[in-house]
Amino acid sequence: MNHKYIYTSLTRISDLAEKDFTFKKIERDKWKTGDYVACKIINAGGESLKLELPNGRMRGVIAGESLIGALGERFATLEATGSWRNVTDDLKMSVLTGAGLLGKLTSKSIFIPKMIRVLYTGHAFRREEKVTMDSFVKPIGTVPFDTPVILFVGTSMSAGKTTSARIVTNLFKQAGYNVVGAKLTGAGRFKDILAFKDVGADKVLDFVDVGLPSSICPKETYQTKLEQMLSRIAIEKADVAIIEIGASPLEPYNGDSAIERIREHIQCTILSASDPYAVYGLMKAFNITPDIVTGIASNTLAGIQMVEKLCGVRALNLIDSTTTKKLKKILTATTGFSLKPK
Repeated sequence: MNHKYIYTSLTRISDLAEKDFTFKKIERDKWKTGDYVACKIINAGGESLKLELPNGRMRGVIAGESLIGALGERFATLEATGSWRNVTDDLKMSVLTGAGLLGKLTSKSIFIPKMIRVLYTGHAFRREEKVTMDSFVKPIGTVPFDTPVILFVGTSMSAGKTTSARIVTNLFKQAGYNVVGAKLTGAGRFKDILAFKDVGADKVLDFVDVGLPSSICPKETYQTKLEQMLSRIAIEKADVAIIEIGASPLEPYNGDSAIERIREHIQCTILSASDPYAVYGLMKAFNITPDIVTGIASNTLAGIQMVEKLCGVRALNLIDSTTTKKLKKILTATTGFSLKPK
């Protein structure tokens, strides 16, 4: 491995750490989402900030080090927004996610630390061609998707989707089923799908595996990438797919397209919500009636009662082990799978 650079987790689908490449500066009108670029760290940001490596581990950084990440866009409601499209002549950017998503910061919550600032030093090249995330994606033929889906959706980022999906994945694995865990939309972080793997998922994947640093892209582009993700799930012939829609379907991550595409295969919907009123809004916006509402909105009896009164749906705090029996009963009723441990 060439230790001259920090390889962020968006390079995990590539061989950049093992094989030679060169760097060359190119004009900004030639830049595109998913391009692999090198940047020099000029400000390490808050002390708690780290970069996610291709194996999922986190690494601290210091000013003067160089990293390799991918150009992309982020539009997070609770943390930060930014895009490579906003980069100016000074060629300075921010690390928009720990995975190495690079772009010009356009806004940031006052509740998160200063983000890592970097200076663009060049694009990765091989044989006079740009090296991009798509360079390492081998398209597969379309495979009909008919895997039963348990859908995890949220009213915002950090609402508890991944935690809830991890809990349900564990229940299905304990019962002896073959499970695929997938995150179809969001901003690239390896930790989210590794959470599925940690509890036994037989296969995990996300949009990074099909060449997207985040799922913010034209709808037509995303739909093509989505078909590739669904075909990769279908190949596994799993008993069930645990599918997470990152962020909220109302955000520009193409979550609405993903939900509409898999709607007929959804057996159970679990909604992680920040508050009861957000549950009501999402139900109306996407014609979704969740089988379970969980997350922050279910942390107290007051929240649970408000969800059930306002929205007429069941609320359970899934991280409370006393709710597991009720959770299993709902999952069995909606999917037909027995969840008795084997």
